[in-house]
Amino acid sequence: MIEEIKDGYVKVEREHGIVTIEFHHPQSNSLPGKILDALAKDIHAESINPETKVIILRSTGDKVFCSGASFDELTSIKNETEGAKFFSGFANVINAMRKAPQLIIARVHGKCVGGGVGLAAAADYAIACEGAEVKLSELSVGIGPFVVGPAVERKLGLSSFSQLTIDANLWRPADWARRKGLFAELHNDIAGMDDSITRLSTALSKSNPEAMKELKKTFWQGTEHWDDLLKERAAISGRLILSDYSKNFIAKFKAKQKA
Repeated sequence: MIEEIKDGYVKVEREHGIVTIEFHHPQSNSLPGKILDALAKDIHAESINPETKVIILRSTGDKVFCSGASFDELTSIKNETEGAKFFSGFANVINAMRKAPQLIIARVHGKCVGGGVGLAAAADYAIACEGAEVKLSELSVGIGPFVVGPAVERKLGLSSFSQLTIDANLWRPADWARRKGLFAELHNDIAGMDDSITRLSTALSKSNPEAMKELKKTFWQGTEHWDDLLKERAAISGRLILSDYSKNFIAKFKAKQKA
């Protein structure tokens, strides 16, 4: 199943209980609202499908796993309601991943920025390869990683999350992300990464679904309030993105890209 979206898509493939959800956007796999909505809906749909044993989340290309929020969409936000709605898209994806009883493997083949770091953190097991650098760039845009923050802090701890947040312009190497716990595995190349994903997903597809469901509950214990928390965080980002600082930053960034 492929859900076509302007300039992008979300695709779902199933084989022997292993479900692969793939997203694509030509702007470095950025996440406009429609892709976020499709991701949340597809993850939820698979979460209630009794045939689904394990979920793999991946994107296309060979350089960037996910570049986070779509700047085109950020520039179109005109009020706090629209802002909260857009950032709630990230909240919905993270909450769908959190609530799914299946274990979710993230295939991180390249750089992660902002919301991309959030997706990797919200996965139960992220497998990456060299070149998968990470950066939380939100503060430089004039906002902050408010929505993805709880997922990132849960995986990395407050200290490492704070480091990523404060130095918003610094890329951290993939080995840093592995040592801090964001990536469970780091491979030298894509072939090695994919071999490991195949090995693990096959093993999980043959494991006891009830046992994995109960394990996931324990992994995410203490996050039951995230429906409300992430909605509140989305409202903060939705307000801040309207500031002159954010508007000027995005305008300069887009002008630089066109130059």
